[in-house]
Amino acid sequence: MSDDTAAHAQLRGVTRVYPGGVHAPPVHALGPLDLDIAPGEFFSVVGPSGCGKSTLLDVLAGLSPPTAGSIRFEGKPVAGAVPDGVGVVFQEDASFPWLTVHDNVAFGLRRAGMDTAETARRVDYAIGFMGLADFAAAYPAQLSGGMRQRVCIARTLVLRPRLILLDEPFGALDQQTRLLMGDELLRLWRETGATVLLITHALDEAAMLSDRVGVMSARPGCFIDLVETGWARERDSRIVSDPAFGAITARLWSSLRTESMKAIGRE
Repeated sequence: MSDDTAAHAQLRGVTRVYPGGVHAPPVHALGPLDLDIAPGEFFSVVGPSGCGKSTLLDVLAGLSPPTAGSIRFEGKPVAGAVPDGVGVVFQEDASFPWLTVHDNVAFGLRRAGMDTAETARRVDYAIGFMGLADFAAAYPAQLSGGMRQRVCIARTLVLRPRLILLDEPFGALDQQTRLLMGDELLRLWRETGATVLLITHALDEAAMLSDRVGVMSARPGCFIDLVETGWARERDSRIVSDPAFGAITARLWSSLRTESMKAIGRE
């Protein structure tokens, strides 16, 4: 995307170097890299272990400052805190075990001081949308891993983010559940019109869900390929049987194989 004003989220010359310790050198984790994400785009990032995928999400979310470069969301600089309009979902189960599903989902709205009626309306909608209506009074310990991730996504959804950042949210789930959760994520994306950036280690997940997939190099992570999938917006997990799906995953692996070997010291 050449028109800077058209980007919903934008990174320019971003690097992240972690300081070294007494007996350890600094770690150049990321960049320099540039990225434009269009409004309403579903963009996924894949790369070898330790390449800086999660670091990329952290700097875009304002959770970690870049060592150099600039990050903008909706034209405004991102620095020091998660911007208004950005929601983040992590791989780890972030539900509060002492709260019911309903109260977990309501937590952020109550903390923001939203009035009771609007909070109830938004929470009921998000719980229903994520298929959790029958479990609103349940506690996380009573739910499966996939359902707990739905709770975390619902808690983000009620805040109505315009940019949703997901850091391997389905990484701990089995393959079948991941496919079904992918369908739910696509439905959420279409319903809300939000822009989505997904970090994933699963090439099939990236190929199925995304408008574009960015392939990162071994550390320090930079983009070595940007793959446009060409999928229709109304897609779901049935596209895994499309011949084009195999071609996309093959291209992703072709770009990634050498970098993965570098990451494990084999090249």
